Amino acid sequence: MTGGRPVVRLVISGYYGFRNSGDEAVLQSILLALQEQGELQGIRVEPVVLSADPELTRAMYGVETCHRMRYADVSEALRDSDGLISGGGSLLQDATSAKTIPYYLGVIKLAQLLGKPTFIYSQGIGPVRRKLFYPLIRSVFRKAKYVSVRDRESAELLAEMGLRVPVEVVPDPVMGLPLKDETGYAQGMAVGEAAEMPPARPSGKRPVIGVSVRYWNDDRTDLNSIAEALDRMLDESDANIRFLPFHLPSDEQASEYISNKLSRQERVAIARGVEHPQDMLAKVATCDLLIGMRLHSLIYAASQGVPMVGISYDPKIDQFLHRLGMRAASSTERMSVPEIVRESAALLAGKTEWQREKRAAIDELKRQAQLPAQQICSYFRSKG
Repeated sequence: MTGGRPVVRLVISGYYGFRNSGDEAVLQSILLALQEQGELQGIRVEPVVLSADPELTRAMYGVETCHRMRYADVSEALRDSDGLISGGGSLLQDATSAKTIPYYLGVIKLAQLLGKPTFIYSQGIGPVRRKLFYPLIRSVFRKAKYVSVRDRESAELLAEMGLRVPVEVVPDPVMGLPLKDETGYAQGMAVGEAAEMPPARPSGKRPVIGVSVRYWNDDRTDLNSIAEALDRMLDESDANIRFLPFHLPSDEQASEYISNKLSRQERVAIARGVEHPQDMLAKVATCDLLIGMRLHSLIYAASQGVPMVGISYDPKIDQFLHRLGMRAASSTERMSVPEIVRESAALLAGKTEWQREKRAAIDELKRQAQLPAQQICSYFRSKG
């Protein structure tokens, strides 16, 4: 008990401590949602984060941590806990490595063997190309106390695997991430409260186009096309270009690759060394348009009412854009410079109209982003 409230220790497993702003934003969003929902439901959540860099995660969020790859430490953390949260993010996929799914399922299974309740928090499931993983995922998820995924396609894939338990479809947790206030603390937003769209740009001020890119195609055709599109935008508008690297250091290098190809260097900048997700969120909020390959760059933009142009390298990009009634301007397989330029110009000119059209959908996604934390806190309140 702390201040009259029962304390619930929850281990959080995800892709944390890798200096990826998007995944760090997932963690920050989960921590804030658990704090808010815990206060509303009369409990105090004490998180323990499994991290690739425990010292970094501890310093950044002020939470207890342990190394995600040290079995003894993970096992001890789980034994001393009241439960495990797995998520969010694209944890259960085998596109990057065949080892990813066994690792995350292993952590969940260990918690279950220790008799701890487990919760799947707004995960993006897939792609799962090796069907031998299907029964493993089904078996582990079937024993979870709560399962939520971040898009309808993930729920459909779980159904295809034969999972027959309730699965809640919710937004990515980052839709609920607030800005910091002037004292450095998060600005809270009550559940269901409408978010304010950013004010119009002052007269005479150059528009800012934020750009989030990553390495993907080996031959760099995707980055070359983006460079060509940005050069045309610099020629045809008075906009400034600001690169926003989400995964350090690789995204800074990809940003430099494109920046070096642009002709008007005096109107091009790279936001370097931004590690805290709310600091990157603040950078995105000052943009008038966001051109993004990184999923969370698009989510940041949506949450702050910044129109976005998506470049798809993965179905998760398309799935998020579809929730806002949008589609990607290009994919890394089929880049279209004219389409990127056309859509960017249209959104810059029609920013206010876009905000008005998307506001209700964005507000609803913000509200729904709190649902997993709400369900988890409700579970422990009922047990108390």
